[in-house]
Amino acid sequence: MIHRLALARSARLLAGLAIVGSLVLLFDGASRGSRPGLGRHRTPAERNLKLVSYTQEEGPSLEGGVGWINSGPIHLSELRGKIVLLDFWTFCCINCHHVLPDLAKLEAKYPNELVVIGVHTGKFPAEHETANIRRKVAEYRIKHPVINDARQVLWTRFGVESWPTLVLIDANGQYVGKVSGEGHYEQLDRVIGKLVAAHQQRGDLNLTPLKFSPEMDRTPEGPLLFPGKVFADVPGRRLFVSDTGHNRIVQAGLDGSDAIAIGDGQEGFEDGPYEKARFNRPQGVYAEGDTIYVADTENHAIRAVDLKARQVATLAGTGRQMMRIYPRPFSGPARTTALSSPWDVIRIPGDRHLYIAMAGPHQIWRYDPESETVSVLAGSGYENILDGGAEEARFAQPSGLATDGDHLFVADSEVSGIRMITGVRTREPIVRTIVGRGLFINGDHDGAGNSVLLQHCLGVAYGNGHLYIADSYNNKIKACTVKSHAVHTLVGAGQGHPGDQDNPPHFYEPGGISVAGHELYVADTNNHKVRVVDLKTRAVRTIALAGLQAPRQAPRPPSFARASVIDAPAAEAAPGEEVAFAVNLNLTKGDKLNEDEPTIYLVEAPGKTDALSSKVRPEGERIKPATPSFTVKVPLARTMAAGDTLDLRVSVQSFVCNGDSKLCRIQRHVWNVPVRFSSDAKPGEAIPLNVRAKGSRLGE
Repeated sequence: MIHRLALARSARLLAGLAIVGSLVLLFDGASRGSRPGLGRHRTPAERNLKLVSYTQEEGPSLEGGVGWINSGPIHLSELRGKIVLLDFWTFCCINCHHVLPDLAKLEAKYPNELVVIGVHTGKFPAEHETANIRRKVAEYRIKHPVINDARQVLWTRFGVESWPTLVLIDANGQYVGKVSGEGHYEQLDRVIGKLVAAHQQRGDLNLTPLKFSPEMDRTPEGPLLFPGKVFADVPGRRLFVSDTGHNRIVQAGLDGSDAIAIGDGQEGFEDGPYEKARFNRPQGVYAEGDTIYVADTENHAIRAVDLKARQVATLAGTGRQMMRIYPRPFSGPARTTALSSPWDVIRIPGDRHLYIAMAGPHQIWRYDPESETVSVLAGSGYENILDGGAEEARFAQPSGLATDGDHLFVADSEVSGIRMITGVRTREPIVRTIVGRGLFINGDHDGAGNSVLLQHCLGVAYGNGHLYIADSYNNKIKACTVKSHAVHTLVGAGQGHPGDQDNPPHFYEPGGISVAGHELYVADTNNHKVRVVDLKTRAVRTIALAGLQAPRQAPRPPSFARASVIDAPAAEAAPGEEVAFAVNLNLTKGDKLNEDEPTIYLVEAPGKTDALSSKVRPEGERIKPATPSFTVKVPLARTMAAGDTLDLRVSVQSFVCNGDSKLCRIQRHVWNVPVRFSSDAKPGEAIPLNVRAKGSRLGE
C-alpha cells in the first residue's frame, strides 16, 4: 500500500512540452518538500503506471467512460478551439473537494476559453455507480461535465497515479501536461493564460459559449437538501440538523415541530442574526445549553450559534483553507489560524474543550474557549491507519465523533474504520483501532475485529452501551460492542440497494447519527430526510420538519453578454394593455434545441422602468420544452393609446445543439424595438422578431 504525497512530489509538470511553435510552458519545477496530508493515495497496482506520451496523429481521447453527468457524451474533437482541463477525482476524497473552488475560479476567469471535464475514477465500489456520482455532482454544485471512469480507462490512458490529478489539453486537442494534488490555482492560471494568449495569436481559439445541464438544477425543492449531520439534544428536547445543501442549520423539536432556519441559505461566510448569517456546506453540529457549535466545513471554520440572542459568531478559522500541516503539539490563536475541512464537533462532559474532526489534514484538533486557541490533539497528518501515540498515529479523513464520557470515538472514513482515543485529557493520548484495516480494504461484513468490513463510514454515535455507525456507502446503520469489537447490521439494505422507505428500512448514504434515549436520529443524506430508528424494535419512521421551507433564491436577471443585437425597425401595435412579439430563432439546418434546457427571454423598457407591469419578471421567463418559435406577451403598466410610443428590448437565450450532440452552445439575441401604438394595427397581432433580421452587430 503506497500513500501518494501528491503535493509533496508535484514537480516538473508541463516541463519541456512545446505547444505553439517554439513556445514552451512550464509548471514550477521545484519540489515542495515532504508534506503529509495534502496529497492522495494510489493503489498498489497503480504504482508502475507511467506518463502516457501521445503522437501528433493519435492525440488524447475522452472515450472509455461508462456514463456522463451534466452532459451527454462529448468527443474531444467537439471541443476543438477550447482549452480542456481534466480533473481526475473520486467523491470520497477530501483533497478532491478542495480542488473544486479552484476549478470554479478558473471557469469564471476563462468562461469561453476553458472547458473543465471531471473524470470520476472511483475508489470505493459504491463510487463506480453513475447514480451515486450523479448525486454527489449535485451536492458539490459541480456544473461542468463529469465522466464515470469506472473501468479506469481514462485513468490508465493519461497515466494518472493519484487523486486529485489535473490534466491539461490545448485548443488543438494536444496533451500538454499534468499536476497532482491540491493548491495549484496560480500555477494553472498562469499556464492557461499563456495558452489562451498563444492560441489567440494564432486565431484558433473558439470563444463560443457552451452550455451544460447541471444536476444541481434538478435537485428536489423540499425543506432539506443533502443533510450531512444531526444532533438530538435530549435535555432541551431539541433537534439540530445541518442542512448542508442549503447552507444552513435547522432547529426543531425532537418530533420535527416548530422548525426554524439558522442562516439565510445563501453560500457565504457571514456572522450576525439568523436571517443574515451565512454558512458554506456545514456538517457537524453539537448543542450544549443555549449554544450550538457548527463545523462549517467549506468555510474551514468553527461557528457558534447563540440560541437566546439568535446570533451566529465565528470561534475559529479564517474562512480560508489551511495549506500546510501542523504537527502535534501545535497551538495557535483560534481566529487567525486557518483550518481545513472540519467535519464534526463534540464536547466530552466535564471537559471545556471542543473536539474537532479535521478531515483535511487527517487529524483530531480541539478548541479551548478559555485561551481562544486551537491545537492538534492527535494525528501526524499522514493519511492511513496507524495506532499509537498522538504524534505518530494516522487517521484517514476523520468525519464523525462520539464519546462515552471518557473516550473519543472517530468515524475514520477513508479506512472504513472506527478509531478510539484514550487518555484524551492527558498529555499523552493513545489512538487505537476498533474496526478498520486499511485505505483499500472495505466491504460489508458483520463480525468481530479484523473480520468486520465497512464502506466509508461517515458518522458515529454512542448510547446504551453501544456505538452506532452510519455505514454510509453500504446504506446501513450498524451497531458495535466496544469491548468485543463486534459489529452487526441494525437496519438498511446494503450497498447497491439504496432506497427511500421506512418499511422495510432503506437509506441512501446516511451521513450523521445521534442517540436520544432508545431512538437513533439519522441524517439520510441522499434522501434529503431525517429518519428515526427505534433501537428496541428496529422500526424506522421519517419525521417531517413542520413549517420549514427551502430558502428562496434572490431573482437575478440573466446575462446577455456577447449577444447578437438587432436594431429592429419601428413596429406598430394595437392600443391596449399588452404588446406581443413572435420570436423565430431560425435554426440552421441540422441544429436543434437542447431538450433538457429551457429557452429564456427577458423584456425590458430601457429608461422607463415603470412602463412594464409588475408581472414582468426581472429574472426573465423560461420556456420548457424549448421551441424555436414562440410568442411573448408583455403586460404593460398602463393602457397605451393610439399615438403613444415605447422602446422595448427583447432578449432571448437558447441552447443549440448540432445534430445528436449533447454539446450545446449558447446563442443570445437582443432586439431593440421602437413600438408605436396605432389604431390601424390589428388587435392581438404579434410583432415578428427574426434572428436573421438585417442590421445585427456583436455586443450589447
